[in-house]
Amino acid sequence: MPTVFDAVSDPTRRSILARLRLGGALSVNEVADGLPMTRQATTKHLDLLCEAGLVRVRWEGRRRLHELEATPLKEIEDWLAPYSAFWDDTLARLERHLEDNP
Repeated sequence: MPTVFDAVSDPTRRSILARLRLGGALSVNEVADGLPMTRQATTKHLDLLCEAGLVRVRWEGRRRLHELEATPLKEIEDWLAPYSAFWDDTLARLERHLEDNP
């Protein structure tokens, strides 16, 4: 099973997640529209995103709609938090240095 990190490591899948974030529930054709790949390739990316828990599927009549499930992205946010704190501290020290040494 792919992890959230595996899923977002690919720029195409990040693009798909952005489309779902902005567009809401979309069919495969709507997700694939404008992507430089076939509908079948888009489906494979969507399947991997589903396996990683980042996309959920629901049926609306005969249409299979894909929706963003953002909760698993919290894992990435938690992983990045110490790096964010590091840069906040580093930039604060730089700011103090620049203020002390005009």
